[in-house]
Amino acid sequence: MTDPLIKIEDLSIGFTAKGGRQAPILRGVSLELCAGETIGIVGESGSGKSTVALAMMGYLKSGLSVFRGSAVFDGHNMFALSEKERARLRGSSIALIPQNAGQALTPTLKIGQQIDEALQLHTDLGRADRETRTVELLEKVRLPSPEEMATRYPHELSGGQQQRAAVAIALAGNAKALLLDEPTTGLDVTTQAHILEFLRHLAQDLGVAMVYVSHDLGVIARVADRVAVMYAGQLVEEGLTRDVLNVPHHPYTRGLLASIPRLGEPGIPSSMPGVPPAVGSELTACAFADRCAQVREACRKGVPDLVDLGTSRSRCLFSNEPAAAQTTALREPEIRNDMALSLDNVAISYSQPGLLDRLLNRPTKTPTVDRASFTLQKGETLGLVGESGSGKSTILRAIAGLVSPRAGSITLNDGESLTAPVSRRDRETLRKVQMIFQNADASLNPRQTIAEILSAPLQLYFGLKGQAARDKAKTLLEAVRLPERYLDRFPGQLSGGEKQRVGVARAFAANPEVTLCDEVTSALDVSVQAAALSLLTRLQKENGSSYIFVSHDLAVVRAVSDRVAVLYQGRICEVGPSAQVYAPPYHPYTKTLMGAVLEPDPDTAPVLLADDMTEQAPPASGCPFQRRCPRRLGDICDSTLPPARQLGLGHVIHCHIPEEELDGDALRVAQSQDLLPTG
Repeated sequence: MTDPLIKIEDLSIGFTAKGGRQAPILRGVSLELCAGETIGIVGESGSGKSTVALAMMGYLKSGLSVFRGSAVFDGHNMFALSEKERARLRGSSIALIPQNAGQALTPTLKIGQQIDEALQLHTDLGRADRETRTVELLEKVRLPSPEEMATRYPHELSGGQQQRAAVAIALAGNAKALLLDEPTTGLDVTTQAHILEFLRHLAQDLGVAMVYVSHDLGVIARVADRVAVMYAGQLVEEGLTRDVLNVPHHPYTRGLLASIPRLGEPGIPSSMPGVPPAVGSELTACAFADRCAQVREACRKGVPDLVDLGTSRSRCLFSNEPAAAQTTALREPEIRNDMALSLDNVAISYSQPGLLDRLLNRPTKTPTVDRASFTLQKGETLGLVGESGSGKSTILRAIAGLVSPRAGSITLNDGESLTAPVSRRDRETLRKVQMIFQNADASLNPRQTIAEILSAPLQLYFGLKGQAARDKAKTLLEAVRLPERYLDRFPGQLSGGEKQRVGVARAFAANPEVTLCDEVTSALDVSVQAAALSLLTRLQKENGSSYIFVSHDLAVVRAVSDRVAVLYQGRICEVGPSAQVYAPPYHPYTKTLMGAVLEPDPDTAPVLLADDMTEQAPPASGCPFQRRCPRRLGDICDSTLPPARQLGLGHVIHCHIPEEELDGDALRVAQSQDLLPTG
């Protein structure tokens, strides 16, 4: 048997609490990984996923220490080495690819310079050889025009291209192992699918071992040979990916899988009740007992061992018992025929013509969003989907008054125009339209308590102050399932899911008529996401608010939306009731997005239908999807705007393809177009 490249044995890591008590974050974790193998580490936020991965390269976050156990990489006990010896291994033999490549790359250095810097640190190559090697690495990560890419700055690359550049830097030292910490979180579904396919082939071709940390079980199903499930710092289940995901033995693994929205299953998935034990707390029983639907008295009499079940291991006394039934709550919207919001031929552009352009009568640049038209009914949720750069968030920003439309109109139900910027809107108009931002960290003032954050809109819109404002803030917190004691906490003392709930409470403090949800669940783990979706649905029913829900996750949009609009390059390709948009016939771009969705099933591979490319601007004429469409008909697609074809009640597709040919086997898979390496 081949010796493992990475071996974690009985590893406990934590901090020293008051009174000298050892407060563990990892609790006796043991894992092995061989060369060329990929393991996925999954679990909720705070479960210890990233701590395990970082320990493999001998890294501890500030304030942490090793209580017992070891982390061995390629024969080296990482925590027994000096810092200088560890530094020599990092980058050259084991490398980290962080979650946000855009932040990890140096913005003032060109991509080629950053790869060259890594080559200088980890190889003995001369200047000419480093230049050659830089181009080779960019080719290896399948970036187009590698010589040109080497001369670009990070901001000139798309999110997927930035991630590939980060991989190229990591490979500069001929690393034997790559640690990937949520490397596709925030990427749209098609970019994510291409990145994952590339990483899968990288492991096969180069024999690189990979440790993939993620809360997305669909991602893990696609890339991992084995999966390790973490909960409260413990390894609660581990085994072959197919076994763990298809026949999970631990109730927590089953709970994670039940929390995932599915394309073929409309409705809000069930969320696990309760919260994990506090980080560093002492365990005297099964850590999952308080949240488990199958808990028994024996579960509370000691901490269960990790039991070998053949092809997997599980930390449960009743691993072989059948799973409890899971439920999916179908939405029951109360949609009225009253219009809440209307967009009519809206065009939005971030580029403004200069004085010289106006004097010389130069043509204006193609707008970022063009001819966007849709309505939103009271009590309805409209989903906006599309890849990064499709104009989803730009439309929300225009409705919120953060960017002004170049043309067209945005109107509230009473005929009030929303084309004016937010600085010129009156207080009542501001109240009617509220926004829940993607990044709760960036949208909550870290120096204010939760009570102060929630009191601001209460005072602005309703004149509430003092105890009256605090009482209302308490009611708002209770509505989002947070206790009154959170009022005196600061955002930094809350988890990611808790901060997102505060963001929801702040938006509903204004009693809005229209709520704009911009990627509000993209950074949440699946169990918290399910709870957040259920919360938004309940609040909508109680308050009668209308939602515009932006997300790159089509399964999430299916779960919450009554209607869906599909955007590409700022143009609406398809719009209609969810049930019709998610069933054939599809627009070719909608089919592309559907095919890239990852299900938590290792036997289901994504069908990549469009080339992995970034368009800097929409085409000046014709179909916006013409350059990437696998069904392109010819000159008509290049020159003529697609007609609006009515396929059903309220279901419109903008496409030249005849209706009877829209759905069928003519949609090609990626390899037939030479989009992916074969073999």
